[in-house]
Amino acid sequence: MLNTLRNTSNKPRLRWACRRGMLELDVILGPFVEHEYDALGEHEQQVFERLLESDDPDLFAWFMGHQTSALPEFQAMVDFILERNQIRNQR
Repeated sequence: MLNTLRNTSNKPRLRWACRRGMLELDVILGPFVEHEYDALGEHEQQVFERLLESDDPDLFAWFMGHQTSALPEFQAMVDFILERNQIRNQR
């Protein structure tokens, strides 16, 4: 499913995939896709898209700092997303 999201004409599908069942995740993921996703390298985009396949409770725990992902590349992406969102919100 997400392999088709890499095509820029499918950006709306990526935005839709960022709409989760929890408002907290929507607030984190939506702005990241809008402002940061296009600047990621292909590998990082793939990691982000795979991250979106995770369950909401896992994503929530990782983004809120309650747990860390067992996959280092997921945890690195979570940390990057939080950092970029924080920087953008300080502007």
